Amino acid sequence: MNKTLLIIKPDSVKRNLIGKILNQIIDAGFNILAMKMVWFSKEQGGEFYAIHKGKDFYDWLVNFISSGPIVVCCLEHPEGPAKLREVVGATDPKKAAQGTVRNLYGTSVGENAVHASAPDEDPDREINFFFGEKELFEY
Repeated sequence: MNKTLLIIKPDSVKRNLIGKILNQIIDAGFNILAMKMVWFSKEQGGEFYAIHKGKDFYDWLVNFISSGPIVVCCLEHPEGPAKLREVVGATDPKKAAQGTVRNLYGTSVGENAVHASAPDEDPDREINFFFGEKELFEY
């Protein structure tokens, strides 16, 4: 089983979409190994999204991710990060496949409902940012 990370972003938390998004993820065959609600400081947001530092959207992203509570989930699925990216859809909700999380709940490229670990961007680093080994449940 491959682990991956999902963040339900502040826009989705504010719109009470946590349950709908989690149901869709579970229906796609994911197990939830750990989950918690946190509120990032700007420093934590900057550290988490350090891979994007220097890009034109970095400051906006850090401000947005620290603007309200988020729900963070460590997930497990045989196809891990690749499957999660398929379920959540393209970053731009207008370009996301019909029925994906971002197609259903995203309102813009920035406020696109969720963050999903990219297979090529070290999902383990993202998981370890939020969870220690003792916080993960194995099935």
